[in-house]
Amino acid sequence: MSLVHINIFLAFTVSLVGLLMYRSHLMSSLLCLEGMMLSLFVMATMMVLNTHFTLASMMPIILLVFAACERALGLSLLVMVSNTYGVDHVQNLNLLQC
Repeated sequence: MSLVHINIFLAFTVSLVGLLMYRSHLMSSLLCLEGMMLSLFVMATMMVLNTHFTLASMMPIILLVFAACERALGLSLLVMVSNTYGVDHVQNLNLLQC
């Protein structure tokens, strides 16, 4: 395993740990998810370039499409929660709470 692969895997792991540790604010959770998606995109692109498998060349593009949808939904949720409650705490997203 090369040093580049280790660094990308480490970036994914740090983003995952950040998502698990700093989940009180929605904005920090969205940033950690963005870091995870970016590292997955780089991993998928490197896999396609290293294997020369032409059928899998669309996988990074599809991953970017899903990441864009995730960003749009996350930002719209952030705007809705901040307009409704005034803060971006994740505890406000629990629909079972009164």
